[in-house]
Amino acid sequence: MQGVWTPDQIRGAEQRLFARTPEPAVMRRAAYAVAGQCARMLADQTGGVAGRRVALLVGAGNNGGDALWAGAFLRRRGVGVTAVLLAPGKTHEAGLAGLRRAGGRAVAAEGANADTSGIGAEAADALERADLVIDGIVGLSARGPLRPTAAELVRRVLVPIVSVDLPSGVDPVSGAVEGPAVSADLTVTFGGLKPCHVLGAGAVRSGEITVAGIGITGELPEPEIALLDAAEVGEEWPIPGPADDKYSTGVVGIAAGSATYPGAAVLATGAAVQATAGMVRYAGPAADEVRIRWPEVVATGSVGDAGRVQAWAVGPGIGLGASGREVLRFVLESGRPVCADADSITILADDETTWDSRDPDAPLVLTPHAGEFARLAGEGPGVDRVSAAREVAARYDAFLLLKGNTTVIAAPDGRVVVNDARQAWPATAGSGDVLTGLIGALLAAGVEPLRACGLATHVHSLAAELAAHGAAGDGPRSEAGAPIGASSLLAAVPHAIRAVRDAALPS
Repeated sequence: MQGVWTPDQIRGAEQRLFARTPEPAVMRRAAYAVAGQCARMLADQTGGVAGRRVALLVGAGNNGGDALWAGAFLRRRGVGVTAVLLAPGKTHEAGLAGLRRAGGRAVAAEGANADTSGIGAEAADALERADLVIDGIVGLSARGPLRPTAAELVRRVLVPIVSVDLPSGVDPVSGAVEGPAVSADLTVTFGGLKPCHVLGAGAVRSGEITVAGIGITGELPEPEIALLDAAEVGEEWPIPGPADDKYSTGVVGIAAGSATYPGAAVLATGAAVQATAGMVRYAGPAADEVRIRWPEVVATGSVGDAGRVQAWAVGPGIGLGASGREVLRFVLESGRPVCADADSITILADDETTWDSRDPDAPLVLTPHAGEFARLAGEGPGVDRVSAAREVAARYDAFLLLKGNTTVIAAPDGRVVVNDARQAWPATAGSGDVLTGLIGALLAAGVEPLRACGLATHVHSLAAELAAHGAAGDGPRSEAGAPIGASSLLAAVPHAIRAVRDAALPS
């Protein structure tokens, strides 16, 4: 599992490191890592390093110091380096001196012969001639968008940008962007990932992310957020063993769909079929449609006739009327783990008496999108989606999966898992029904709810990506990709499971 630490956690670890290692030495470690990544990018983009030109956008404080020292290291490799100083009176002195000793030069952002935007001629020339730009404008303590001068400098950049620690203008905690901000091609961060690298717009604006070791690993506490990688998902995905049968690998009940929305039943049930090797029992008005599409499913007309299950997935397409409410109450009273989605969430939000049916000892997973979340919470999740998800999970004593490009999954005890898709291919009608079926199947297989949500979300987003790029079919893979429907996503689920299981194989 890959950890994500808050800025406060990182700063605390750095202070403990500084007690035994001088801060300037740690800064130079960080800068050396930045310089190495910049040299790699220069070689990839231009075919070489020596003789190339790099411009540094340098703000006040240590982030600017990292950029200046990185520039000094690059200068020693024959790179022409010009630092554009946004706050000349507050520039990191040691870093600036190191750059100048190495033969680099520094100019003020708002220097002589400024143009109508206030940018000095030398600063404008440095950006125009650069092969690469290093963003050292602000660091983890900053909040809010770029100020006008910095925003204008960034607007003029036409070459790859390497950000130091985070793209300037991105909120370090929420990843939100509320005005001008850097969109980096590469971000070099130190010690561990921060929330801005995996949440909100920051997940996209960070570009490729490299975590450089600076010696704080042993000083870090438990991470605030966890990320599941493909290998970990593949290792944990339930696969039948020699002694298993259809009952031991999980029997899941699907209560979804209606005469009006039979597709929800077909998609949710199909996802459960594709997810595990156990048994799927469907209960609802769309039994005939489910049998036609999935003949291996045991389909009945009502939840009361469904038979024994080990977990329930309920909600997509059941409706908000009396029958839908009865279905939800039956499932909540079952004493089995429940994944409640779509109409189930609306019913729970609108009718507090429905909660009385819940077995307090059975885990409950809620999977709202932003609108459904607002019904549960009384307001939308806002920019700090992690805190919002945590608060609602604790309020309802439930596992809350807040859907989005970056999916946030919070446990009632405060643990958080994030899945950063970095693409929006699952944003299609019926996609959530597929996710519900996946989660339900994993709960029935005995996977702990937080992990079940994390595994299902990872495979769901990967299946969408494979389907969009044609990698789940027989034809060639498309680099650009194309929009997909939920049926295509569902068909790609087995391909996604094989991919994560392959990732888990010993290299």
